Amino acid sequence: MKKTALMLMACVLCISQSMGQVSTKQDRMAWWKEAKLGMFIHWGLYSVPAGVWNGKETKNIGEWILNDLKIPVAEYKKYAEQFNPTKFNADFVVKMAKEAGMKYIVITAKHHEGFAMFQSVDKFNIIDATPFKRDVIKEMAQACKKYKIPFGIYYSQAQDWTHPGGASYGKKWDSAQIGSMDKYIDEVAVPQVKELLSKYGPISVFWWDTPADMNKERATKILEVMKLQPNIIQNDRLGGGFEGDLKTPEQYIPETGLPGVNWESCMTMNDTWGFKKNDHNWKSTEMLVRNLIDIASKGGNYLLNVGPTSEGEVPKESIDRLQQMGKWLAVNGKAIYGTSASPFKKFSLGRCTQKTINGKHYLYFHIFNMPTDGKIQIQGLGSTVANIVAVADAKKTPIPFTQNGAALSIDVAKVTTTAYATVLEVALKNEVLVYNEPEITTENNLFVKQLEAKMSNSIKDGIVRYTTDGTEPTATSTMAGEVIKMTANKDVVIKAKTFVNNQPVTETVIVPFTYAIEKKAINVGNPQLGIAYRYFHGTWGKLPNFNTEKVIANGVTNAISLAKKQRNDNYGLEFSGLVKVPQSGIYTFYIASDDGSKLRIDDEEVDNDGTHDVKEKKLQVALQAGYHTIRVQYFQQSGGASLEVKWKSDKIAKATLPANVLYNY
Repeated sequence: MKKTALMLMACVLCISQSMGQVSTKQDRMAWWKEAKLGMFIHWGLYSVPAGVWNGKETKNIGEWILNDLKIPVAEYKKYAEQFNPTKFNADFVVKMAKEAGMKYIVITAKHHEGFAMFQSVDKFNIIDATPFKRDVIKEMAQACKKYKIPFGIYYSQAQDWTHPGGASYGKKWDSAQIGSMDKYIDEVAVPQVKELLSKYGPISVFWWDTPADMNKERATKILEVMKLQPNIIQNDRLGGGFEGDLKTPEQYIPETGLPGVNWESCMTMNDTWGFKKNDHNWKSTEMLVRNLIDIASKGGNYLLNVGPTSEGEVPKESIDRLQQMGKWLAVNGKAIYGTSASPFKKFSLGRCTQKTINGKHYLYFHIFNMPTDGKIQIQGLGSTVANIVAVADAKKTPIPFTQNGAALSIDVAKVTTTAYATVLEVALKNEVLVYNEPEITTENNLFVKQLEAKMSNSIKDGIVRYTTDGTEPTATSTMAGEVIKMTANKDVVIKAKTFVNNQPVTETVIVPFTYAIEKKAINVGNPQLGIAYRYFHGTWGKLPNFNTEKVIANGVTNAISLAKKQRNDNYGLEFSGLVKVPQSGIYTFYIASDDGSKLRIDDEEVDNDGTHDVKEKKLQVALQAGYHTIRVQYFQQSGGASLEVKWKSDKIAKATLPANVLYNY
């Protein structure tokens, strides 16, 4: 869709909101799906300490300093007296976002610290509690209206560390936090949401965070207020079973996107959301642009964060990168805005997006690194190419190409490269038709005696042929059925591709399989049920050497869990002993944790270390029936905490390791 049409659609939606008209979800989401890139703004009192309190630096993100360092509520609230961001200029921020190519803005009206960046009936707000006396949300709403940028609100509806009854991660540390959650919803959350929806004109996006302690009854009270603006877009973090309009993966890009749903990756430019003065780990502009391309190629949106200082200024590092992104998008934006996900499952030279304009179909190849031989080879394009140009070429000089069946060769020797990514516009004579390579799936990439893999092919009249000797499949190679079975005593590499009328139409898919020798069970004299554990206290950003740490407690337990913890933050656990394997075969072990962990079975290890949200890693290993050594290490810094170890085999469904297979000796 053209820029003018996008702006018109946004205006139409704003008018319909103001008139109270209810649109379909498809109508509500139309402008958002076109937008692709938005600005997230995290700003609040946490910008005053900027990551440091009483000489202590939070190891967490800047806006979590209150929770991370357990600052007394009364003392934290005094930061309001120092919050006077006289250098803040809403007009500058919104204009900067627009020039950076951003199509909507979402700003924190209230974060988990409980401080409102707008005038509210609750007096812990920017008007009543600070010398600034200006309503930031009002100024941002007015600036967004001036520049025709859809305006969004972030609001922490449940987690609130300074109000009685507000939710928190872990145990509350201050008596000022104790109270009724239902009273908090009734007297703080619901009135503030009503204020935000009533005082600032049309709100395009309401971004909830987080669903801690929310239930259906509490969420329903809030959703009743949302009827004030029925066309608003809401994310998936309200809680109480409410799914929202879009999924919100945080700080990562899903490997294959989230097909079939609206989704938005929210990410920081450095390591923190709120301003943190000692965080200088800035992502390069190249990474930011390529993140945007990657997300667009998978059908999502990119919500990129800035964190203003306590004086109200956006850090120079953020401004510089936004200006550079804006320059790239001013030239190449047509390959991002209004596009849909790539029809190719993979594109080794970069990414691909697609778009239909006035009934004509286009592919956009975003080339990250130009081939040294000046030739781009693309296999699997069933559509007929009409013309190819470089998007950045003002003269639109045709780029030479040849097309032989599903094989497209593009001569880019004379194409001038563009910083971050060079984009080629491929105009097609007919609808987009792509032949994707066949899929080879298996429970395990290890095998002991017999290898078994499933083969799938989505191409009509296509025949999959494969080899196992390292050669490229040809029209005379072995034809694959739905299942490939073979016996071998060495590693195997399956190469497969699809043929139509004896001509190759896809790239080659290559899947390696490892021949495994089952690890021998160990002989133990008299193992006892239960696994040994050691418990530690410490502040770590990654797993320490627990052998050099002071042991706070130790003993034997019947489960690998957090049941033996003595506090909510800054602790570690190590479990060691034996796992009894009932039958010989291939086993998959899973370790899921928030924060870091490691799992070791005999001499095989999987690393899930570092500070992160819940993340699962797996380890595949061939084991003889009997006893095998197991060790699990875990540390918790702050925020959410979880640890779970599961296993699976061809005889055992994926499940938590049961107590009756854990032993010590």
